Amino acid sequence: MTAPLLNTIFEFVDFVFDLSESVDRTKQLSKPDIVEVPPDPKPVPLAARRALAEAEERERARAARAASGTDQAA
Repeated sequence: MTAPLLNTIFEFVDFVFDLSESVDRTKQLSKPDIVEVPPDPKPVPLAARRALAEAEERERARAARAASGTDQAA
């Protein structure tokens, strides 16, 4: 007599856990995906752009000298 009663109670508890899991899953699916977007980059000042261009030009000249074999060790 107690076996069918216990079986019914366990089935009910199992159903409640399944229902709870389904509700949790539904809540997770309803949350929007949060995407972090980096802030817009700040424009580079004119002096910094000029310095960068000069450094790139020096590097190109150094590479050209190395390629032609006229580069001397300092």
